[in-house]
Amino acid sequence: MSDFDNQYDQHDYDDHVDDGDDFAPESDINTIEVPTARNVLEYLVRSVVEYPDEVDVEVVERRGTITLEVTVAQGDMGRVIGRRGRVANSIRTVVRAAASKDGSNIDVEFID
Repeated sequence: MSDFDNQYDQHDYDDHVDDGDDFAPESDINTIEVPTARNVLEYLVRSVVEYPDEVDVEVVERRGTITLEVTVAQGDMGRVIGRRGRVANSIRTVVRAAASKDGSNIDVEFID
């Protein structure tokens, strides 16, 4: 067993599981459901835009489908979409592949 395992055994974990508090990590869809896809999407979009600090990725569940909604700074949307939507389609393809690691099917929407 590693030092990490010894430090955080099952008993410690059980003490921190949802106990009725308003904050339940299991219900926070922005961090639990598709972390790999969300991180990859955020990295790719930040790499393309002029103002990376203005990039925001929200995870939304609608009718059983998980959607990652991306907002960027005014004027950066053109960089994200690209000519004929090629950049946006490429980002969607890579992020969907990353989502398969999370065991999910997702959609990516770029919000104006």
